[in-house]
Amino acid sequence: MRLVVAFALVAALTAATTGGLTFREARTGVLQQSQDTVIKLLRTQVDRLAPELGVPPSEFELRRFAASVADAEPAGTWRVLVAYGGLTATSAPDDPFEELTPALRAAVDSSTATVFQRVDSGDHTSLVVGMSVTFTGSTPAETRPASGVQVFLTVPQTTEQAYVDALVTAVQRATVPALGLAVLLALLAARGVLRPVRALRHATRSIAEGRLDTRLAVDGSDELADLSHTFNETAAALEESVAELRGMEARARRFAADVSHELRTPLAAMSAVTDVLDEDAAHLDPDTATAVRLISEETVKLARLVDDLMEISRFDAGAAVLHLDEIDLAESLRRTLAARGWTDLVDVRLPPPDALRGRVDPRRLDVVVANLVGNALRHGARPVRLRLYEDGERFAVIEVLDSGPGIPDSVLPHVFERFYKSDAARTRTEGSGLGLAITAENVRMHGGTVRAANRLEGGAVFTVELPLRRDESTPGSGQ
Repeated sequence: MRLVVAFALVAALTAATTGGLTFREARTGVLQQSQDTVIKLLRTQVDRLAPELGVPPSEFELRRFAASVADAEPAGTWRVLVAYGGLTATSAPDDPFEELTPALRAAVDSSTATVFQRVDSGDHTSLVVGMSVTFTGSTPAETRPASGVQVFLTVPQTTEQAYVDALVTAVQRATVPALGLAVLLALLAARGVLRPVRALRHATRSIAEGRLDTRLAVDGSDELADLSHTFNETAAALEESVAELRGMEARARRFAADVSHELRTPLAAMSAVTDVLDEDAAHLDPDTATAVRLISEETVKLARLVDDLMEISRFDAGAAVLHLDEIDLAESLRRTLAARGWTDLVDVRLPPPDALRGRVDPRRLDVVVANLVGNALRHGARPVRLRLYEDGERFAVIEVLDSGPGIPDSVLPHVFERFYKSDAARTRTEGSGLGLAITAENVRMHGGTVRAANRLEGGAVFTVELPLRRDESTPGSGQ
C-alpha cells in the first residue's frame, strides 16, 4: 500500500507539474499569437487611414476614423476609441470604453510605442491596445513625432479563453489516466517485489516449523534472486547440520540404550552374588565385610543408574507410552510410601478413600512420587510432608515439602536437568542425577506440570499438577 501511494503521489505531482508547465506555455503562446495578430492588424489599419485624417481633426473625423479602424476586424469584435486633446470618439455610439485604464493611457502619453494590457472584464478577459498616431517619415515609428491623435482598441479574448479552457480540460483528463497508469505500475512493481518477499516469509516460517527441505525458486539475477539463492544455501547447510546432529543424537541414544541393556545381565548376576555375600558378611573378618558391603551398595547404585538410563533412552526415542487406568490417587500414594518403607518417615495429608480419582499411569505416578519423596529425604530434612488435593475439579495437585535448607536460587532453574547436581564438588552422591529429569518427563507425558520452589518458612517444595481424566460412569468421578 505504501508503494502504491508513493507511486500515485509521484504520478500526481509529475502530472500536475507537467500539466502546469504545459498549460502555462500553451496559454502564453495562444495569447502571444492573438496579441501579435491584433497589434499588427491595428498598426496596418492605422497606417492606412492616418493620412486621410486632418490635423487638428474634428470630432466627426475622429468618429469616422474610429469606425474605419474597427471595420478592419470582420467579426465585429473590435471597439475603438480615438482621442485628440479633449476630443474623443468611439466606433460604437455612447461606448463608455470602461476597459481603458489610467495606467495604459499614461503609457501612451509618455511613449510613441504601441502598448497593451489585458483587463479582466468580469466574465471574460479583454486585450486593450494603445498607440499614438505619428507623422510619416523615413525614421522608425518609435522616433517619429506624435501627431497628438491616440488610438485605443479593446477586443474580447473569448476565443483565446476557450482555447485555454480546452487546455485545462485536456490536462485534467490526462491526469486521471496518468494516475491510473501509475497505480497499475505500482501494483505490478509491488507484486514483483512482494511476491518473492512473501515466498521468503513462508519459507522461513516453514523452516521454523521444522521442514528443513524447504527451498525457494530462484528467478532472475537481481538482489531478490541473490537473497533467495543465499536462503537456499543456508537452508541446505542447516538441513545438513541438523541431520548430522540428529544422527549423532540417535547414535548416542542407541549407544546408551545398548550399553544399559548389555549391563543388565551382568548386573543381575552381580546383584545375586552381592545378596549372598551380604548374608555371609557377618561371618567374615571386618575388612572383608566392609569391602563386601561397599561392593553391594555400589552394585545397587549401578543397577539404579542403568534402569534410569534405560528409562531416559525410552523417552528420547519416543518409545515411552502411557497405560492409563482410573485409580484412587490417595491409595496409590500410600502404596508408594509403603513399598519403600517410608510410611513412618513422611507425614501425609491425603483425601479419604475414593474421594479423588483420576486416569493416570500407575507405574509412572509411582516413579514420580518416589523420586520426589526420596529426593526430599536424601537432600532435605525431616519432617517431610506429602499432600494431595484437588484444584478446581480439573487438576490433582501433589506437593512434597521438606524442612531442609532449601534449594539455592542459582540451582532452582536447573533441578530438572539431567545429571545436574547442586554441589559440583560432590561428584559421588547417592543419586544418579536423573531422578528429577525422569519425574519431569513422566509428568509431561500426563499433560501436567512440575515445579520447584523454596518455602518462606524454610525448606523446599515440589508441586505436581496432573489433569484429571475421569470416566464419568465411574462412582466418585464427580467428587
